[in-house]
Amino acid sequence: MTTPTVAPSPTVAPSPTVAPSELRSIFGANLRQLANRYPSVAGLCRELGVNRTQFNRYLSGESFPRPDVLHRICTFFDVDARILLEPVDQINQRGAGLITHPEVAPFLSQGSTNIHEEQLPSGFFRFSRPSFTDVTRVVLGLVYVYRKDGFTFLRGYEPREVMRMQGLYPDPISREFRGILMFQEQGIVALVSRRGALTCSFNFLSRVSSYDNNFWEGYATRTVKESLSGCRAARMAYEHIQHNPKAIYETARKSGLVAPEELNEFHRRLLRLEEPFR
Repeated sequence: MTTPTVAPSPTVAPSPTVAPSELRSIFGANLRQLANRYPSVAGLCRELGVNRTQFNRYLSGESFPRPDVLHRICTFFDVDARILLEPVDQINQRGAGLITHPEVAPFLSQGSTNIHEEQLPSGFFRFSRPSFTDVTRVVLGLVYVYRKDGFTFLRGYEPREVMRMQGLYPDPISREFRGILMFQEQGIVALVSRRGALTCSFNFLSRVSSYDNNFWEGYATRTVKESLSGCRAARMAYEHIQHNPKAIYETARKSGLVAPEELNEFHRRLLRLEEPFR
């Protein structure tokens, strides 16, 4: 009787292992690089709520932080738990967006995109500005400001009439525009574009004194070639109306090109329509 042959079991290659000391050295090197951005280690420890002696142990690669401490460190430096295993430069290069790209990150820092609610609250805003194409009328519109992933964005829709004047089909997809907001020393700037970057505008806003402290004034510029008949820059006013449903619905109905007399008095005062923009 022939004994059946048993096929040999496949050999499973052992997974590569990394010594704990090596992992700690990676984290320590990452933390040193991140901490170098701050002038005072003692101040950084206070911000993180970490004991200075323990923080030095992290820096030297002698120990790992607890999960709750790691979470605070990652949140503070705007990184994730990969700093335990991978060089932080590689993480940043793979996940870098335009604003956080290493080439411009020192100039457009996280502070420029971290806009507090006190500086510009979320919600609906009524805005007005002189029309770029019709000098006899002004644009009245509604935008929504919101926060996501640590950034501040705005969203709105071009008036149908303005789209038709440009020979564009006024469907919702074509009319929609979005923008990112950044904090500057004297106010807020917004880079706004329609879908596919077909058009772009640059806006600047600064808060003005008002009874409800809910007005901002500034200007809007559009990225077009110089023209003898068109305007490329105009004053603009923003009014936060999130807590006024009646004003939200009214603005949504009236959005478009309107006569200056249809604006409320404070909007007209901020736009100073009789004065040339400089």
